[in-house]
Amino acid sequence: MKLIRSTKQQLEFRLGRREKQVLLDLLKLYPCLPAARQPLSKSGGLPDPATGQALLDEALAEQRQENRRQLQALLADPGRFREQETGWRLSLSPSDLEWLLQILNDIRVGSWVLLGAPEERLAQLDEKTAPHYWAMEMSGQFQMQFLEAMQGPN
Repeated sequence: MKLIRSTKQQLEFRLGRREKQVLLDLLKLYPCLPAARQPLSKSGGLPDPATGQALLDEALAEQRQENRRQLQALLADPGRFREQETGWRLSLSPSDLEWLLQILNDIRVGSWVLLGAPEERLAQLDEKTAPHYWAMEMSGQFQMQFLEAMQGPN
């Protein structure tokens, strides 16, 4: 993936055919972060922690559903991906790109959690862990490329 044009209103990226498919496959995994992952309080000094946690979980579930709807709309927009001779051109506004980074982060962190939140690299991959490891690594790659594009040339 390569940034080919950047204005204040639009960023355009060139993706190879496989890169586009990898990105689409990754985005299908959203939401990936387990729902009960966000504690309301670490200290536990709340008057009714169960009710508060239930409200937080409900709000997060609604946010995930809305993000999923927005993601589907973004991908269905015929102006987002335009086919070219050498692959695809992806057009995003800066706010769309920031939002997409959050989606990719959910996939990366969610995959890490599903792997058991390992502190070090996995010693061995198997049929259960390989898909999560792939998603974690690929979403991190796309995040880095998008972040580099947002920072501009050094």
